[in-house]
Amino acid sequence: MNAHAFTLAGAELQARGSGALFWPAQNLLCVSDLHLGKSERMARRVGATLPPYDTAETLARLDADLAETRAETVICLGDSFDDRDAAHALPNAEKIWISRLQAGRRWVWIAGNHDPGPLDLGGAHLAELPRGPLTFRHVARPGQAGEVSGHYHPKARITLRGRTISRPCFLIDDARVILPAYGTYTGGLRSSSEALAALMRPGAVAILTGPSPRPVPMPR
Repeated sequence: MNAHAFTLAGAELQARGSGALFWPAQNLLCVSDLHLGKSERMARRVGATLPPYDTAETLARLDADLAETRAETVICLGDSFDDRDAAHALPNAEKIWISRLQAGRRWVWIAGNHDPGPLDLGGAHLAELPRGPLTFRHVARPGQAGEVSGHYHPKARITLRGRTISRPCFLIDDARVILPAYGTYTGGLRSSSEALAALMRPGAVAILTGPSPRPVPMPR
């Protein structure tokens, strides 16, 4: 299994190498910060040309995660599109792809700071979602417990056998988990940043994404 198991507020969760979070007992898959349409927004706003494959790559990864986990509930944890116009500019083929992924599942779009959720696509639209002992929201709040959030695109930088490695990561302590950005072309914030260091408690770990998810003490 390409995942690292951990427990938060009594819920047994899996940090998948793809950057998705899976909750087997609830058959629930959570992904954060898809930023679909980023290449379109970059071209529209600043004229920068990026290969226009980011949305397809992100949806293909999500498709694979859903095929493997067979999740019946999907939570997109905010910033699903790079902005409101990117949601409207989504090609029909990719809208159909999303509709196919939604078929037979409960699908929840959590509002992010980049977009309120794609209002012309199926699914529920919520500011946050309490579920059992956990609460799913876009941005972490100090003092909360059992919180699942995204927003920061955390990355961890470690030195291993003389090589420096930087990868998107989950940040986990006994109160919360912050998910990495799931989307292609998304940057990241180092775990040693002031914002993340202030949020995460002593003893926090970083789970590096990739073929073999690896837990390390959170680099501060």
